[in-house]
Amino acid sequence: MQIDNCVALITGASAGIGREFARLLAPRAKAVALIARREDKLQELSAELKHINPRVGVYLRALDLNQGDQIAALPSWLKENGLSVDLLINNAGLGDMGTFATSDPGRIQQMLDVNISALTQLTRLLLPEMAAKKRGGILNVSSSAGFIPISGFAVYAATKAYVNSFSEALRAEVAGVGISVCALCPGPVHTEFSEVAQRPGGPAQASAPEFVYVSATEVAAAGLAGIENDRPLVIPGGVMKVAMFITRLVPLWLNRLLAKATAERRGTALD
Repeated sequence: MQIDNCVALITGASAGIGREFARLLAPRAKAVALIARREDKLQELSAELKHINPRVGVYLRALDLNQGDQIAALPSWLKENGLSVDLLINNAGLGDMGTFATSDPGRIQQMLDVNISALTQLTRLLLPEMAAKKRGGILNVSSSAGFIPISGFAVYAATKAYVNSFSEALRAEVAGVGISVCALCPGPVHTEFSEVAQRPGGPAQASAPEFVYVSATEVAAAGLAGIENDRPLVIPGGVMKVAMFITRLVPLWLNRLLAKATAERRGTALD
């Protein structure tokens, strides 16, 4: 799709990769609608975007993606502001580090609500208008974790497997309609995600080697390039591309052994 002069809606826009999407789109988009819970962070970002490009329209909506009724009200808000979304970036997401058996049920529901339900509901709300215009793009920020089950990260990885599958199926449905659908699957990124996913008082989780990390700016730029070039899947970073290529070639029985060994090493295997 053509990003220049588009109207983009970004969820989870107040920090991390979402914020970088907004920064990269500011010089190119006609308008950006920024969705997040923290209104103060949205206000700060709005001022920054206006400094980058005084002509870009910046619209802020503080809401909780755990609340379906707040998501359902978004189309009315967009209409009130004269916004017809060309590019939907489903970026919001959260994780939880630790064994499933010791997880907080409320936290599990939050992950399901944000990572799956909100993404699906928002896509359903905005897709018909894109189809009517025969123009648009949907960029679903998934994760390389969606390619394999991960002990100690079971629900998060499963939600991202959903996003990957959903994106592929949706892409097939809109083929030839002028709508691009892309799943962005980064590996480790230095954002506040890990801090939020870490359980209070829980054991510190081992981080990946530094050479595996990709910057939030690089991830966002790769995602926008993927949409512009109508790519179905984007894995930012050379190391992660190779790692995920190899991972998807590994047979399931070997993946199971590796998962068990990883759980034992991390101390996430139940006795």
